[in-house]
Amino acid sequence: MFAKSRLFFTLGLFAASAGAASAGDGQHFWSGDWYLSVGAAGFTAPKFEGSKHNRLQWSPLVSVGKQGPGPRFSSRNDNPSFAFIDNDGIRAGIVGKFVPSRDSSDGHELKGLKKVKWGVEAGGFVEAYPTDWLRARVEVRQGIRAHSGIVADAAVDAFTDITPELRLSGGPRMTLASADYFDTYYGVNAKESAASGLGRYNPGGGVKSVGAGGALTWKATQNWTTSAFVEYSRLTGPAADSSLVRERGDRNQLLVGVSASYKFNFTLN
Repeated sequence: MFAKSRLFFTLGLFAASAGAASAGDGQHFWSGDWYLSVGAAGFTAPKFEGSKHNRLQWSPLVSVGKQGPGPRFSSRNDNPSFAFIDNDGIRAGIVGKFVPSRDSSDGHELKGLKKVKWGVEAGGFVEAYPTDWLRARVEVRQGIRAHSGIVADAAVDAFTDITPELRLSGGPRMTLASADYFDTYYGVNAKESAASGLGRYNPGGGVKSVGAGGALTWKATQNWTTSAFVEYSRLTGPAADSSLVRERGDRNQLLVGVSASYKFNFTLN
């Protein structure tokens, strides 16, 4: 259900952003060279944010957009986006993310806590290339349905080509969020405390996590790309102070996995 919903959301975001875009030279917004990349990632990761138990998971990888002025760095952490500004050093546009539901079926540690509905986060992104081997990207998103908070992700990736087909990349990560976000995923009110046995907790906003990630990407052919990746984050601030994490979880969160994707190139007039 999560995989199918995420796929539909990705395609929906593209359709909405493409409909809003128009070319300044009088051409249709769809005129030009495009790409569609589809694939999947399999990984082991915490059962939910803050959990101390991992499980095998998978997710679809779908990316679609106009071909840029040159090769661009991309990370599996990048959420589906569409750039309205795309030049040699800067890209900026809209971004979205599907947010899965969360309930006690995701872990016995959640028993007694309210169910979190599935939803989306929508907002904007900016990424900059200060050099030809470094990319910085920031996403700021507003929660819809699942939560009503604001989430900001920041990442810096250095990348180098070991061979023409093999690329090594990695760098630091940080996530911040508002009080509404933390209350949804880490707060414990009086009723939930009585039902779950967890201590009451009313969080504010702040830094959710800091960490680092890296990937080894192999361009097997002109269209096929595979990668192995690892991401580590340490929960901080309102997330780390939650009774859910302190009493039943772990501040250390590790994700390890592999992925494969195929890229289709096409031109629209």
